[in-house]
Amino acid sequence: MATTQPTARQTAAPASAPAAPAPASAAPAPAPAVPASAPAAPGAGSGSTPTSTPAPTLIGSVQRALRLLEAVSDHADGAPAKQLAREAGLPLPTAYHLLRTLTHEGYLRREQGVFVLGAAAGRLGREGAGGAGGTGDSGEARDAGRLRRETITETMERWRDTLGVAVYFAVYRDGEVELTALAQSPAHPAVEEWADFRETAHAHAIGQCLLSQLDTGTRRDHLDRHPVEAITPYTVRDGATLLERLAAIERMQTVRECQEYGLGTACAAVPITIGQTAAVMAISVPLAQEARLEPAIEHLRSEVGEVVRSLMFSISI
Repeated sequence: MATTQPTARQTAAPASAPAAPAPASAAPAPAPAVPASAPAAPGAGSGSTPTSTPAPTLIGSVQRALRLLEAVSDHADGAPAKQLAREAGLPLPTAYHLLRTLTHEGYLRREQGVFVLGAAAGRLGREGAGGAGGTGDSGEARDAGRLRRETITETMERWRDTLGVAVYFAVYRDGEVELTALAQSPAHPAVEEWADFRETAHAHAIGQCLLSQLDTGTRRDHLDRHPVEAITPYTVRDGATLLERLAAIERMQTVRECQEYGLGTACAAVPITIGQTAAVMAISVPLAQEARLEPAIEHLRSEVGEVVRSLMFSISI
């Protein structure tokens, strides 16, 4: 009713002068309709809040670090950076930066070339599970993996000291040569990796031994990605010659090479089959001590099989 009365006065305004101010006083009357509708706008907006609220701010680097932690936790015996980067869906350089940071903060540890969960991650697990008793099977698996790594490391160091050689363990995984463990010392230094081991498998005993365990198609695929290139005067000169040499190597035969990868060094590698994975244990000596290579590799060969069986050796050490 109050809103209709000003309208009536407005229509009567021309009839008398006193009524003339009525339009001015009546003008504010419709105005409250605007403020009156203003509270309704927030009300309508509140009903659509779920669709209009901005997404929460997420820190991409934190997400990527968490993906890496999850990937590491899937491997009780640890895993190398390349594998973790692949499983987390990250570029390798990014993974390296994050892995170093997580290691610095204690959430990861690097042992013999692989990353395992560190003490800080262990504390999170215990607290989340309600105490030390909540570690469960995953904690036991990590402990078992750590024990295997420590045992094989001690064994390789014993071979290094008793045989007087640098000792290597490598696998062929995802189409690449991966050196996963190394025992060396100032008295028994390893061969300097002056050319990428992964790209020069044709030149060193480790790579040749791994390639010899593969089928012909897999060997050719590897050489297509990493073509044969002479890196010393003693390196095999072309892929065809290398394939002939590899085909002549009998299954589980020791592979030897002298100065094909590094001048002044001689190496030998013993093949190891772990499930479907090709692996090797290898040694190296300075060229001046080449006479020691044969007895040392035979000693290693006589022991490595028993060590692998007794430890239920994992390819991910």
